[in-house]
Amino acid sequence: MFKDKTLLITGGTGSFGNAVLDRFLGEDIDIKEIRIFSRDEKKQEDMRIKYKNDKIKFYIGDVRDIRSVNDVMEGVDYIFHAAALKQVPSCEFFPIQAVRTNVLGTENVLQSAINYNVKKVIVLSTDKAAYPINAMGMSKAMMEKVAVAKGRDLAEGRTVICRTRYGNVMASRGSVIPLFLDQIANGKPLSITNPDMTRFMMTLEDAVELVLYAFKNGRQGDLFVQKAPAATIDVLAKAIKELKQSDVKIQNIGTRHGEKLYEVLVTKEEMLCAEDEGDYFCIPTDSRNLNYQKFENIGNDNLSRVDEYNSHNTTRLDVEGMKTLLKKLEQFKA
Repeated sequence: MFKDKTLLITGGTGSFGNAVLDRFLGEDIDIKEIRIFSRDEKKQEDMRIKYKNDKIKFYIGDVRDIRSVNDVMEGVDYIFHAAALKQVPSCEFFPIQAVRTNVLGTENVLQSAINYNVKKVIVLSTDKAAYPINAMGMSKAMMEKVAVAKGRDLAEGRTVICRTRYGNVMASRGSVIPLFLDQIANGKPLSITNPDMTRFMMTLEDAVELVLYAFKNGRQGDLFVQKAPAATIDVLAKAIKELKQSDVKIQNIGTRHGEKLYEVLVTKEEMLCAEDEGDYFCIPTDSRNLNYQKFENIGNDNLSRVDEYNSHNTTRLDVEGMKTLLKKLEQFKA
């Protein structure tokens, strides 16, 4: 599938990009080239030292700058679009920056991919894009709409654009698990915002598997969601304390600006057309157009009969279950 192909990973110096490299370079995948595109020269240098692999090529650039995007696109077969502003507080206080990176940056990547005849693009979204209440989620929701719109009118054989949406990626950069580990190391209380707050729990390997599943199975505009367990923040904190044999206290600091009590991966409206594929949901793109009169007499009265798929109604982990999942992470391996 990837034999003799060139893969571009935007935002490739992040946790996802590193996980893809670990997967692709650790197995017998005879890929021709992996291009890492990001604006962080220090992280690129760290990756050069870490991997020491001639198949990896590094490009300094920014998805906001269409010229730098075009510079990396020649000869690319596939794209995993991971570049984004992801921190809820940062996007909340600087929303226009979220728009410039997550929305306009995505438009740049997709338009360039179409112009350069890239075969397939997988864009990475987040559960915060479903019923968004914060700027990060809103910008990601718009990113998804841009992806659908870009692919809607492309002819058969042109660039295929698919979407993935997932919840918390455990131990990814800026997430709560590294924060808890740092607090334990410094003897500080674990700061939780609301003990009853639930979040989906996925490993980085799960995130890569979801993207690869979308890559293998995706049609134009499809959205893929992996079914995942969830846990309360209180359960997560207790599990980490037990694994690290720590006696630090747990301190409730209150809900942060822009946070939800629980996250939604698939909305009620999307569940109406979702295809259950076992470990995944596939939500086909809306194929309608602006000729509304064709649809004005067609409705669906099943909305009240379906439930959204969220972190409150998915499989719920207890402390022991959370510990089992955490042990898959490098930070908790014996």
